[in-house]
Amino acid sequence: MQESCASGMDHDLRDLAELERLILQQISESSTIDELEGVRIRYLGRKGEISALLKHIGNLAPEQRPVFGAAVNALRDKVTQMIAARKAELDREALEQSLARDTIDVSLPGEVFELGGLHPLTKALREITSILSSMGFTVYESREAETDDMNFVKLNVPKGHPARDMQETFYLTGTTLLRTHTSPGQIRGMLALEGKLPVRFIVPGRVYRRDQTDASHHPVFFQVEGLAIDADVTFKQLRGVISALMNRFFGQDVKIRLRPSYFPFTEPSCEVDISCVFCKGEGCSVCGNSGYLEVAGAGMVHPQVLINGGYDPEEVSGFAFGFGLDRLAMLKYGIDDIRLLYGNDKRFLSQFRGL
Repeated sequence: MQESCASGMDHDLRDLAELERLILQQISESSTIDELEGVRIRYLGRKGEISALLKHIGNLAPEQRPVFGAAVNALRDKVTQMIAARKAELDREALEQSLARDTIDVSLPGEVFELGGLHPLTKALREITSILSSMGFTVYESREAETDDMNFVKLNVPKGHPARDMQETFYLTGTTLLRTHTSPGQIRGMLALEGKLPVRFIVPGRVYRRDQTDASHHPVFFQVEGLAIDADVTFKQLRGVISALMNRFFGQDVKIRLRPSYFPFTEPSCEVDISCVFCKGEGCSVCGNSGYLEVAGAGMVHPQVLINGGYDPEEVSGFAFGFGLDRLAMLKYGIDDIRLLYGNDKRFLSQFRGL
């Protein structure tokens, strides 16, 4: 019986030696990483042959297990080392082939990487935001898809009001629309503050109107709205904020003037003009020889708008102003056609890279 067991053990060990020879041959003949990985899985994988031999150790007689187990573990370690060595050889061969194939022609001109830059509207908005932030204004971002109630009614423009004719509107449904101005942000910002004072924020963003497209009109453009409310806000403070903003944005030599006007959400209301940045107020074709250019609308917040925003007009007062960001950017950077701002032409945009 012992002779039979010994004979079976010798047979198993001879089988391991033959298996080792076969595996090492397959490893050396593997010419790609994928082929080598296939050999590894075939013998060392969870269901591989060497893994199966390790599981088979438990079926052997107790006196056979140490010798056979040691032989199988030695085979596994040797195969693992041979696979790693062969993989290193294949990686080195691949690198050498790549270097020989992908040689660099140093006589060729180098690639030119073009530097990007900020869009003129982005530059203008960042500068204006910085100026107004230094005066205590924060930024409130309101929605672009609005309700008719927020865009018109709560801004003192009920249905049938003549002021609605001033703004051709893109309606999404019977009661929702793309905002025609950033003024709805005034109401939403006030309601969000729940009566807290002081109120001082700006509302920048895109607005939409069914307008013609030409050098000075576009159906999509940017506005920046400003709102300040407190116990004793005056028209004089409004003039001071606008004057400081225009002087810092365009230069200290720019003058402003306020002309009486009408907006349903402010009372009294005014148009804001600045001295022409091209002729310095002397009169030219751009300003119609008047020496001034219109840039914004402003006024003291209408009492009904204060009520709609959750404030008592008997206790507080406020001012508001709004201007077209596109127009200010065009004046600052000497752009004569608003369509250039939305044309995505690199030849045009690259001019503002270093400004």
